[in-house]
Amino acid sequence: MSLLDALRAIGGTGRGGEHTLGRHLDAGQIQVLRSRAAALGPARHYLLEVEWPQLYRRAERLRTAGIPATDGEVRRLVARMDELSALFSSGDAGVRAAWHDDPAAMSGDSSAPVDDWCELSDYLNHARHNPR
Repeated sequence: MSLLDALRAIGGTGRGGEHTLGRHLDAGQIQVLRSRAAALGPARHYLLEVEWPQLYRRAERLRTAGIPATDGEVRRLVARMDELSALFSSGDAGVRAAWHDDPAAMSGDSSAPVDDWCELSDYLNHARHNPR
């Protein structure tokens, strides 16, 4: 499995994501990402290409609709995102730090406005850390 595959496993598909991730993870941690993604086998494609993007789109729709981050639906989305993250990265704090540092680069979507990614990241973190 290539570094690009490992980066796709945690959402950083482009050069910007690779650079951002490289500031937060060492070579051993990158190898863990590769191994964990490879261990998922064929399920990896569905989780990365279908489910994870759907979760982010749903969360963004809720955010822009003004649904509070503490709403049960938002918290369920965050819980599933965190489950997927743990599958690929064991919940590595470096991966989360990379997303917080530059969510637009990590998303691989350079056309998305950085402020939108930052607002969504803040919204999800609020849901994650503020129970009802």
